[in-house]
Amino acid sequence: MQTVLITVNASPYGNERALSALRLTLTLAQQNERCRVLLFLLSDAVVTALKNQKTAQAPSLGEMLAEALELGVEVRVCRTCADARGIDDSLLLTGVKIGTMPELAEWTLSADKTLSF
Repeated sequence: MQTVLITVNASPYGNERALSALRLTLTLAQQNERCRVLLFLLSDAVVTALKNQKTAQAPSLGEMLAEALELGVEVRVCRTCADARGIDDSLLLTGVKIGTMPELAEWTLSADKTLSF
């Protein structure tokens, strides 16, 4: 089984990078017998993990992230980035955890493939 690490730095609704990252995440997660997917959100991308997003688009990126979690994707948001935006555990989707740079470093070293959006 391959491990794929996807990091996202892009703001969720300013462009389509976060959308592209989540589309690929979901597609890979559906290959769960062949692939383990790790998703680390940094910078403005941490906002993607907030609960109760209301957007004109359907589904919201939050809903896509919740689906990825249900498919077994491990999701972390950068602690420093979340703190800078006033985000704590209580504001995050169920299953999303606050992560650290040492954790991202470990994920990077253990991944077979890494992608960044």
